[in-house]
Amino acid sequence: MSMNTENIRPGDLEWTCCNCGRKLEPAPVVVEYLGNEFTAELPRCPSCGLVMITEELALGKMAEVEHILEDK
Repeated sequence: MSMNTENIRPGDLEWTCCNCGRKLEPAPVVVEYLGNEFTAELPRCPSCGLVMITEELALGKMAEVEHILEDK
């Protein structure tokens, strides 16, 4: 199974978790909005599971998905 990391930029994996101090790793994350769930590969702490959502992703792709789901 190949990993789809389109939501992760190389610099995103240089961040460390503010709780554990461990480097973030690409991981599948279930995102829920308006009762709909989808999975995305995002930078996540391997210890505590804290997920980093970049401003670019939140204002770009996630905002697009939000508008599509709200229009349904």
